[in-house]
Amino acid sequence: MLAGCLFSGGAFAAGTQKNLAACLERGKKEFSAKDYLQAQDTFTQCLKLDPNNTEAQLSLAGVLLTQDDLDGAEKYFTAAIRSMKRNSPYLSYTYSMLGDIALKKQQNDEALQMYSKSLDYNAANVNSLVGKGVIVEYQGDKQGAAEYYRSALAVEPLNLIARKRLINLEPDYLTDVEMLTALKQRYAVAPDASELTEENRALFQKIHQAEQRRGVDYLKNKYLKVPSEYVVTLNKDTSFAREMLTLDGYKALEKNIGQDAIAVFQKVGVPIKDVFDLRDMKGEKLFTLESTLTDSGYYAYTEALQGRKAFLLPNEAVPPTQAFLEKVAARVEELKKAGYIEITRSEYKMIQNQTRCSDETLRTKLGIYVLPITKNEVRYFVLARQTADPKKGVPYYYLMAAHAKRNPKIKVPSNSLVESYSFYGYTVCLDDGNLLE
Repeated sequence: MLAGCLFSGGAFAAGTQKNLAACLERGKKEFSAKDYLQAQDTFTQCLKLDPNNTEAQLSLAGVLLTQDDLDGAEKYFTAAIRSMKRNSPYLSYTYSMLGDIALKKQQNDEALQMYSKSLDYNAANVNSLVGKGVIVEYQGDKQGAAEYYRSALAVEPLNLIARKRLINLEPDYLTDVEMLTALKQRYAVAPDASELTEENRALFQKIHQAEQRRGVDYLKNKYLKVPSEYVVTLNKDTSFAREMLTLDGYKALEKNIGQDAIAVFQKVGVPIKDVFDLRDMKGEKLFTLESTLTDSGYYAYTEALQGRKAFLLPNEAVPPTQAFLEKVAARVEELKKAGYIEITRSEYKMIQNQTRCSDETLRTKLGIYVLPITKNEVRYFVLARQTADPKKGVPYYYLMAAHAKRNPKIKVPSNSLVESYSFYGYTVCLDDGNLLE
């Protein structure tokens, strides 16, 4: 996809045919020599000779597309469509190129529409079949995408994009019979197995994922000569040759990557005693009981190879998700509207010391709200609005009293409960942390 193309032929005005033909030929030579800027100038001159010449419009669009000038290419491809007859053999190609441009602009709905129009004019347009497959795949219809890729390969068996994307989708579209056959080819199930179990399905997905992660290449780099029982080649010595991991190869791969990961995590500063207790950013272990990596462990390992940290040490808390943070922000707004103000942990401890009340009493009876964020992070709020219950205003009284010591201009609110207890020398709570009734 996204390949510029130049065309020959077209209708010429009788008086300008010779000059236009020479202009187009010169532009093609410049394009072939990859002198794209000069070819662009030349095809622009050709259009001045005949502004509606389809060949010149398509050729200029192709040059601009080669240079990633998507807007310019779109302009001239669209102009070419207006100039074409309804039976033009170039309509399918042009709509297909407009689909590529829309896809590259991430305008998926527009791209799908252009590819569909292209296929209306030529159902065997490989570029449009592949492009439509990509869009359908993005939309989540992997079965539908596989059908488009298969159709593209039926027309052009050596199309690498369609073949690669089709292979990538195998766990999503292979029938049970086909998947069982694929496992037999990898020596992962008994030759006489007749039924695909859920365990078989999960195993195929794991081996297939390892292959997509270039597991065969990994083994080739690991061993001077890869043991023959680790890799099997399907369609050997043909254009469709495909190397696949056997079950033994998959197990060897997982073991080797696990060992490599241990060394990599140590290299980035993780003590050996902590390596097997590492977790992903959701708190799940990176290593299995067999010392191989989980999916998230593999991701953390590859990130560590690039010098990026994507794991948690045993003493590190799981960071909150964006959705959770949004809920926290919404709750904070609700508290503010209800008359609460946020205080620091040290201010909370000061209130606790002044009242001698337990956490439970402060939270349930004295107008304190505690909002946990992570295992080690908590936010504290105190009710600052006057209520009919003087107990709810006790923490705010002590907070303002503490601030007034540093700034006499601060007004300390009146609280009958605190003032009464102070008169008799009582604290608000007893030694057990419960409220003095």
